[in-house]
Amino acid sequence: MTQLPVARERPAARAQLPLSAAQLAGWDAILDARSPSEYAEDHLPGAVNCPVLDDGERALVGTAYKQRGSFEAKRLGAPLVAANIARIIATRLADRPKSWRPLVYCWRGGSRSGALTHVLRQVGWDAMQLEGGYKAFRRQVASELEAMPARFEFRVVCGATGSGKSRLLEALATTHVQVLDLEVLAAHRGSVLGELPGAPQPAQKAFETAIWSALSAFDPARPVFVESESKKVGNLRVPEALIARMREGACLRLEAQPAVRAALLMEDYAHLVADPALLREKLSCLAPLHGRERIDRWNSLAAQGAWRELVADLLETHYDPAYHRSMFRNYAGAASAAVVPVGNASREAFLDLARAIAADPGH
Repeated sequence: MTQLPVARERPAARAQLPLSAAQLAGWDAILDARSPSEYAEDHLPGAVNCPVLDDGERALVGTAYKQRGSFEAKRLGAPLVAANIARIIATRLADRPKSWRPLVYCWRGGSRSGALTHVLRQVGWDAMQLEGGYKAFRRQVASELEAMPARFEFRVVCGATGSGKSRLLEALATTHVQVLDLEVLAAHRGSVLGELPGAPQPAQKAFETAIWSALSAFDPARPVFVESESKKVGNLRVPEALIARMREGACLRLEAQPAVRAALLMEDYAHLVADPALLREKLSCLAPLHGRERIDRWNSLAAQGAWRELVADLLETHYDPAYHRSMFRNYAGAASAAVVPVGNASREAFLDLARAIAADPGH
C-alpha cells in the first residue's frame, strides 16, 4: 500500500517584543487570530483579522471551559478552529507564494495563534508567532507612550474656534512637515458639535496605538506640528505624557476675521446644517451652561436658516469665552505666539500658509 508523505514540521519560531513600528512593517503580513470584536477594539498596526474562532464560537468554547473543564473545551473548539483555519488558507491565503512570511498573534500568544502558525508552517510558509500576543504589545504601547513624547519638540497651532487650525494641519501634512493630527486619529473635531457623520470614534486603545504608530514614524530631530487640544478629543483621552509635552511647545496663533471663521465653520459642519434634528440634539448639551432660553434662540435661528447669525452668536457667547479660559491657562506660549493671519477660507490660502511655514527655518 502506498504511504502518504509525512509532513515534517518546521522548527517553531517566535518573534519577541518589544518591536518597533518599522520592525512590524518588515513582515509580509500581520495576522490577528483573535475574534472580530477583539480585533475591532484594537490591533497591531497593519494587522488583518483572520479569526480562528469568531465571537460566537469563542463564547461557546469559553462557556464549555468554565462549566466542563479544559478537555471538553478543547474537544469542542478543535474542529471549529480546524475548519476556520482551512477556510482561511483556501480563500484569503490561496495566492500567497512560498516565500510569504507572516507574523501571527492572538490575545496572549497562546493556542489560537499557535494553531494558525503551526498549520501555516506545515504548509511551508515561514510564519512566526508573536510571543505574548496582543496583551504584551499593549503593554509596550502604554509604556512607550509615557516616554516617546519627551523626544519631540512640538509646534502648537493655536487659534479661536473657526480660525482654521485643522485646515492648516491638513495643508502642512502635504509638505515635508511632520504633523500629528489628533482629531483625525480620534475621528472627532474636539467640540460638543465635533462628532463626524458616519465615523464613530475608535476605542481608547486603538487611539493610543494610532498615536504610538504616528510618533514612531517621526524624526525626533525635526519638530512635530499639533493642534492645541484639550485633554480629551470627544470621548477619548490624550495620553498624559503627550498632552504635557504639547503644552510645553512653542505656539503659533491663527487669527481670522469673523466672516472667514463663519465660512470655515459652515463648511466643516455642513452635516449639521443638513440635519436640524441632530443640531438640536447637540445644542441641547449646552443647556446647563447657557440656559434653555438661549438654546431656544439658537434653534430658532437654525429653523430660519440664519446660519451666519447662529454661528456668530455661538462664537461670541460660547466658543470664544471657552477658548480664552482654557487656552492661555493650558498653553503657556499661546499669549506670546507668533500671529499667522488667515485671509480667506479657501484651501489654496491654507496651502500658501503651510508652504510659508514649512519654508521658515525657524519653524
